[in-house]
Parts: sequence; structure tokens; C-alpha cells
Amino acid sequence: MRFTRRRFVTAGVPLSFAVTGLGAGLASFFSGPARADDNPSPADLADAGPDGDIMIGSDQAPVTVIEYASMTCPHCAHFSETTFPELQKRYIDTGKVRYTLRAFPLDALSAAGFMLARCGGKDKYMPMVETLFAKQPEWIVKEPLPPLKEIAKQFGMGESQFNECLANQKLLDSIQAVRDHAAQKLGVNSTPTFFVNGKKLVGDVSIDQMAKEIDPYLKAG
Repeated sequence: MRFTRRRFVTAGVPLSFAVTGLGAGLASFFSGPARADDNPSPADLADAGPDGDIMIGSDQAPVTVIEYASMTCPHCAHFSETTFPELQKRYIDTGKVRYTLRAFPLDALSAAGFMLARCGGKDKYMPMVETLFAKQPEWIVKEPLPPLKEIAKQFGMGESQFNECLANQKLLDSIQAVRDHAAQKLGVNSTPTFFVNGKKLVGDVSIDQMAKEIDPYLKAG
């Protein structure tokens, strides 16, 4: 399945089909070339897609954490609300970890969330992602457009910018390219999936599990 603007901006009810269709067609998302094993090449892992990564943390950090997430994934939201704040406090803000979150939408509604976060600009990307995760119950509803508009408004996005963002097929194609690359080259098939200096971790990991992977690199340094 490929995402197109028509899939979630049609008949005056943008995005609403995505909720009822959550999980439908996932097999086709991962059809095509065989997926990679758990040890992708550094070149494949470094491929951030057409629009590149939005990184936080020092570019001199000894550890890079890449997260693949879906905006409608409850496990991703739980990680965002429980583990990520401690990860940021302990490792990102102290210059030990450089972190990025890449889009791996499992449905069109998730893709729309990532589009809005991207349209907010680099400085607002992670705050908007965190807000979307925190407010999942408010916008994963039958009519998600009004609550999504309200969230976007909190980040200075007016209605015309909101509409233009969700009509941006180039941006949607870029998000799809990131997801397809992750599935086909990195072996990603669920969310959240993390790569800690290239090592793959799957699921809603705790800060202790993260620390177990990160700390040896710090001691080695």
C-alpha cells in the first residue's frame, strides 16, 4: 500500500478512514524485497531519506540512537512519555547520546501526524511529536481533523498552513520512502524499533534496557 493525499483528504472527512483501517493492509506494507537481518550496514542505517534526520544532542556524542516509530502506536507513546524524558535528561542533554526519531507510519493517520511535525520546522519537530504522542486519545478518533488542527495551532500553525501541509504529496512521499527503506534494508517490521550504535532493539524498552546498551560505550570512551 502506498500513501497518497487522496487516501486521507477525501470526501470532506480527512483522515477518518485511517482509524477504522488501523492495521489493515499491513502485510502489503512489508511486501517486496526481503528484509534485512538485525545487523544492517552502516550505510543503510545512515540513510535518513530525502528530507534528512532532525537530530537532538551533541554531534560529538559517542552513542547515536535512532528510533523508528508510528504516531498512532500506543507503545511508542508510552516510550515517549516514560522512557524518553529520562533518556534525554541522562544522556542526550549531557552530550552522551545523539538521538533522532524517524517515521515508520503503520497507517495514513500516523503519516499525517509526521507530516504536521515536519511542517512545524526543526525546532518544533520533537516537541510536536511528543505532544502528539501524549494526546493520542484526543486525535485517534472518528473525526481526527479538529483535534489535529488544535494541536497544530499550539505550535503556531494556522488553518491554511495546516491544510497545505497535509496536501504536500512530496512530503508524504518522503515519509513513505523512510518507512520503505527501514522495512526493506533495516529489518524494521514493528514499532518502536531502536538502533543503538547500530544494535537493534525492538519494543517499548525501559531506561534500564537503554542504559545497558549505552553505558558500555561511555566506559570505553
